[in-house]
Amino acid sequence: MNFVSKAIPNQRIQLIIFFFLFFFRGIFIRADIFISSMHQSLVFLCLLAAIFFHHSRGDVGTAARYGPPFLPTACNGNDQSQFPSGNLFAAAGEGIWDNGASCGRQYKLRCISAAVSGTCINNTIQIKIVDRAQSLVSTPSLKGTTIVLSNTAFAAIANPSATVVNVEYIQV
Repeated sequence: MNFVSKAIPNQRIQLIIFFFLFFFRGIFIRADIFISSMHQSLVFLCLLAAIFFHHSRGDVGTAARYGPPFLPTACNGNDQSQFPSGNLFAAAGEGIWDNGASCGRQYKLRCISAAVSGTCINNTIQIKIVDRAQSLVSTPSLKGTTIVLSNTAFAAIANPSATVVNVEYIQV
């Protein structure tokens, strides 16, 4: 098995683009006589950097917060054991609810921005989905977000007085 077939699908696409650009860059250089070779090399390096260096590895969405009462939940009803120790849990918005398949899923997330500068805390947390945002017993700070975090989880990534923040999240 060669190097290309061992790569994951996203890496295969990147390798194909890299080889295409590398082997056919001579055609592009000859076709555009107005750009100096130094500029072409710079453009080529920028394209390579854009292909191989990603700033974000997860999805981006919004997060609100909610407090008690937490029971019953859409996932496990009145079962108190569904809540992880440390109270780092959340309710899934419609974008990640997946007809209930998100129950029990765990996500790593971090605050990336907010309307007020300095709201985010440089911290990454792992949360567990225990409910559906659309059917929460208590009212979230803002409806229609990607995810609604428990007050404890929200305070771990942002100033608790904020209503909503932008988050980067990835399923683990």
